[in-house]
Amino acid sequence: MILAAAWLLVAMVGTGIAAPYAAMVMDARTGKVLHSRNADTRLHPASLTKMMTLYIVFEAVENGEIGLDDKVRISRNAASEPPSKLGLRAGQRIKLRYLIRAAAVKSANDAATALGEAIEGTEAAFARRMNRTAKALGMTRTTFKNMHGLTESGHLSTARDMTILGRHVIYDYPQYYNLFSRKTADAGVRRVRHTNRRLLSDYSGADGIKTGYTRAAGFNLVASAHRGHERVIATVFGGRSTATRNARVAELLDMGFSRAPTQVALRKPQKPAYHGSSRRAGKTIRIVTTLHRSLRPRLRPAPATPQVASAAIKDGVTEALAEIQATPDLPDDIVAPRARPANLTISPEEEAVIVAAASSLPQQGEREPEAEGDRDPEREVVTRISTSGGHDWGINLGRYNTRHEAQGVLLKTALREMSTLEGSLRKVVPRGGGYDAQFMGLDRDSADVACRRLQARQITCFMMAPG
Repeated sequence: MILAAAWLLVAMVGTGIAAPYAAMVMDARTGKVLHSRNADTRLHPASLTKMMTLYIVFEAVENGEIGLDDKVRISRNAASEPPSKLGLRAGQRIKLRYLIRAAAVKSANDAATALGEAIEGTEAAFARRMNRTAKALGMTRTTFKNMHGLTESGHLSTARDMTILGRHVIYDYPQYYNLFSRKTADAGVRRVRHTNRRLLSDYSGADGIKTGYTRAAGFNLVASAHRGHERVIATVFGGRSTATRNARVAELLDMGFSRAPTQVALRKPQKPAYHGSSRRAGKTIRIVTTLHRSLRPRLRPAPATPQVASAAIKDGVTEALAEIQATPDLPDDIVAPRARPANLTISPEEEAVIVAAASSLPQQGEREPEAEGDRDPEREVVTRISTSGGHDWGINLGRYNTRHEAQGVLLKTALREMSTLEGSLRKVVPRGGGYDAQFMGLDRDSADVACRRLQARQITCFMMAPG
């Protein structure tokens, strides 16, 4: 009996159930650590690795290295990866967007390898880029050797570093973060189910991020949840099973919500500078390392206009014009689709836009409806007549607390980007307790160029597809 018990213990250790434990809890809004245990111990991250793979893919898409609808040819190397996998065949071509979904939702190793090869050509080159990016993000004790996280000598990370990475995924690429909360997804060749659907279903507010398991690593998880204005990230390495790991993560998230302040100023992590792919330099992109002083000409004085603008809109216009003069130079690949105007002036039509925008703002003594019962959910405020010619793409500049604030953002952005946003429709759309600031009536190329120019100036922007 004693011998049998001893054999069972050896067998359990041999299966990786006794992998080292580590944990961290962080207030995602500020980066403050709320709990840690063995958080700086270098351990096997398993498929948590795919967070970095996907982070780099998001970066590559945003900066024009590759497109979501580009078809990727599957190599023999990618097709031969062990499970979990999508079941891709060597020579097969599949859209990048489906590989992203397979890697994020199903944690498919063949999809992750195909993504890395599509960006950098080889696993070794992509691993070098992963390590450069990790260093830029402040992940000081992480070394990547592959795109998928299968156990490899020297492929190690920590609970702290993976928590930092999860936070950057949330705030650096919010337009893609919803992928990590999808319980199922269309991966092109078939529909896939989320590896973390149990926690997503059972824990209130859970919306991601990534699971991981190997014998050497145990059951790992980086999870994020939000409740009201609070968002907490909890990371666990070395769980003994899916159930016990999820239970521990739920306890850590509860701990985080109990310790995190209800109201705190959001301090997003600093997004690292984009350095691009050396493999594609001189072909499809130009590598951007620094941004310099703007070469755009100064604004010439505009004719005098009636004093109808409110103090707020005047301040917004003044601020926008000042920013135009101090705007950093933009990458050539962003500027190229639209030539720079020889002179940046305000035409009579633009003056009319400013007057129209100002007249739609609440004047002194007026009250903007804020109570839920006062809001008209169907009402959209349009501040410019569309000359889009039927174009049906748009861009979204974020959600704001008041209509006044959203209108001001639209006006300032229109003044900054007269060349790329000319003829678009400015709309303020009540939605989700706030007001979305949108430009509509663009074609896809114009929307892409406008967003990339704004993002290069650290202005939130994401494209809105038709429908």
